[in-house]
Amino acid sequence: MTDDVRFEIQGSIGCITLDRQRALNSLTLEMIRAMQVQLDAWAEDPNVGAVLIEGAGEKSFCAGGDVVAVRRSRLEEGETGKPTQLMLDFFGEEYRLNRSISDYPKPYIALLDGVTMGGGVGISVHGTFQIATERTLFAMPETGIGLFPDVGGGWFLPRCPGELGTYLALTGAPVKAADCLYIKAATHFVPSDRLPALRAELLALDLKGDAAGRISVLLSEHAASGGDAPLAERRALIDKAFAHDRVEDIIAALKAVGGDFGEETAALLEHRSPTSLKVTLEMLRRGARCASLAEDLEMEFTMVQSFLVAEDFFEGVRALLVDKDRAPKWSPSTLEAVTPEAVAAYFAPDGKIGL
Repeated sequence: MTDDVRFEIQGSIGCITLDRQRALNSLTLEMIRAMQVQLDAWAEDPNVGAVLIEGAGEKSFCAGGDVVAVRRSRLEEGETGKPTQLMLDFFGEEYRLNRSISDYPKPYIALLDGVTMGGGVGISVHGTFQIATERTLFAMPETGIGLFPDVGGGWFLPRCPGELGTYLALTGAPVKAADCLYIKAATHFVPSDRLPALRAELLALDLKGDAAGRISVLLSEHAASGGDAPLAERRALIDKAFAHDRVEDIIAALKAVGGDFGEETAALLEHRSPTSLKVTLEMLRRGARCASLAEDLEMEFTMVQSFLVAEDFFEGVRALLVDKDRAPKWSPSTLEAVTPEAVAAYFAPDGKIGL
């Protein structure tokens, strides 16, 4: 279906390799569709005992979704006031893939060796095992492009320790392996130079019977300490500042704390999309009450349809990924101008994806 993702059965494991290195293995709609078809087939294949997904090259596991193509579809089809078919297909099918991974009947192992952001988080955190390395750089940076941390972020992030998920969602701050272990975005840390040996032993495993148990034992044998987590050291401060239910109060709390972290984090938030910040915070609070990932993803699909016809997403992608001037002009430009009524409108039902 596409040359950007490869599938192969090795031993008892179905191997997926994302190979779009020019774009840090970012997901296209064709890649999402190909992965869904193959995962469905392997779920029924008695010769496949587990799935292993990784990114080609040494830079990236998966840096997200191809939002540049999503933006282009609107520019090419004109401003219609509603999402284009490509937009609906891309996000709807991506969310279905996330749900399929969370419910997969066989162990699903992700090697997070390199950049793991946005859509890359969605095709990893919902699986069984996630292996981080010293090259892992994990982030949900969507508020910086006028979107929100989707692909199940409304389910995963509120369930991180304390308010760390709120901090990561609003700021988009990147973290490394130790923090991935701390927030449970990774199950194991394995140095990158040990990955070839780990991979060889995984492919040699007999996965009849308790496949997950045997994989878990092998991963533990190869795992090392990820070291101290910087987020753990800042946990008390983050929990206090990000416990507020208004973005304005979070920023005020950070400024009151002062110091490099408080001032830099407040300044970072003040450069994010005001709409994205407020809608994301509301999503996190609602997501904490969701009963399942499927319920959260339905909420996210409702949200994304509104984002796709608003201006901030297109302006954010332009500023950061197309023109790269890093000077987005948000609309509205201030937090005060984003009213509670405007935020609530992003959660008004507008189509289901049948999860």
